Amino acid sequence: MPDLSNEKSHADGKILQHTAGGVGVITFNNPDKRNAMSLEMWEGFGEALTDLRDDDAVRVVILRGAGGKAFVSGADISQFEKTRHNAAASEEYGKRSAAQRALLADYPKPTIACIEGFCLGGGMQVAMLADIRLAAHGSQFGIPAAKLGIAYGYDGLKHLVSLVGPSWARLLMYTGMRIDATEALRIGLVERVFPVDQLWGETMGIAQTISENAPLAIKAAKLTIAQVLKDESGRDMDAIKAVGTACMDSADFREGRQAFMEKRKPKFQGR
Repeated sequence: MPDLSNEKSHADGKILQHTAGGVGVITFNNPDKRNAMSLEMWEGFGEALTDLRDDDAVRVVILRGAGGKAFVSGADISQFEKTRHNAAASEEYGKRSAAQRALLADYPKPTIACIEGFCLGGGMQVAMLADIRLAAHGSQFGIPAAKLGIAYGYDGLKHLVSLVGPSWARLLMYTGMRIDATEALRIGLVERVFPVDQLWGETMGIAQTISENAPLAIKAAKLTIAQVLKDESGRDMDAIKAVGTACMDSADFREGRQAFMEKRKPKFQGR
């Protein structure tokens, strides 16, 4: 488990952040409610994302849930009677977490969701906004919106369809069913599945590999893949060209070439 010597907390301790080398970690820490997301937790999550975004030492960010039972089990439904009881209230509720969702959707650094246990509803939304999803055997995934009478929203469904395709999106949404990690892997909802006792080590290993690679090259890949997913009319080809030029003119590209010729590990600076 992570070293917590430099931990910082938000939302009364329900969102934790720490760094280990070039890796930032954000932990959803509400295990009594299986890490259900309250509005306060969304706001704290945004603060943690912003801190790690602005920390130049951090090259990649892992999202994880505390307690071993859940990543995020959904929204905190106990808040709904006050905050989401009809269309107007629900729109206001959505607006209050929209900024944090947008922050994660457009995050400049690679993000990894490390999923152990339940990943449901709003938890699926968080996981699908991350770049990569790694899960433990025994994890469960689902979106129970139809069981609650909730419309899940365009952004969440756009990500779901882009990962699993329209037919699986329909099956999951119409039934509200839960699927296990093996099925999630098969349909493309997660990228890798590991035994539960290996999940954290494997996740950190992948994160450290990413953190040691050239940040500008990763930024170029992240930006270009995001543009590929847009309709042709909405693509910013100039941004793709600019990030490509920045890579090819970078000190890191020179370092990469020299390290290869000298048969040593490169040391990238991100410039």
